[in-house]
Amino acid sequence: MPTRAVFFDVDFTLIRPGPVFRGEGYEAFCAAYGIEVDPSRFEAAVAGAARLLDEAGDEYDPEIFVAYTRAIIEQMGGSGPQVDPCAREIYREWAACRHFELYEDVPAALGALASRGIRLGLISNSHRSLASFQSHFELDGVISAAVSSPEHGFMKPHPSIFLAALGLVGARPAEALMVGDSVRQDIDGALGAGMRAVLLHRDPRPHPGADDLARRGVPVIASLSQLFDLIE
Repeated sequence: MPTRAVFFDVDFTLIRPGPVFRGEGYEAFCAAYGIEVDPSRFEAAVAGAARLLDEAGDEYDPEIFVAYTRAIIEQMGGSGPQVDPCAREIYREWAACRHFELYEDVPAALGALASRGIRLGLISNSHRSLASFQSHFELDGVISAAVSSPEHGFMKPHPSIFLAALGLVGARPAEALMVGDSVRQDIDGALGAGMRAVLLHRDPRPHPGADDLARRGVPVIASLSQLFDLIE
């Protein structure tokens, strides 16, 4: 069946965090609250805190993301009563588009897909305004529909958020493709809603679940420029 719509996750699919949300940025946030952390432990802390997102329920709750941020600070060595207010400030700042960078392959890929008459959409668990995101990164007129978990009420991988996005573009699940960086949220969620899915894995190292994804009919790509071959 022809592809009529392609949906994208936002964070780590279309945009990446700038320096403020890397190890040194966390160190600066924490220093303002009198908390000492080790920025060299940031990557391991993010990996360790990820289970909190994987274990989250279906309903959107900002406290999930505050707890995730708090866990990162603690695993970087931070402690004390100021950890919670620091985590809440970091969570609030995550909504600001100025702290993020668009991946280099995004404008050309989205423009080329839209020029072929394919409807493009965004499905995000972030509390960032998707309207502000489109405006800040000059994507107005390219995106046909956007659904965020705070507005919808349920988070990926709950099927309802995918079905809501499909309804906005007037496409059936079999006519749509979901592109994202998370197996649980983007791939499992899309497949559960009857859509097709593609995992975007920008890391040069092989994805540990590539074989399992292949058995499930899910391609793994390293760049959005590879989408065209899959769609055609």
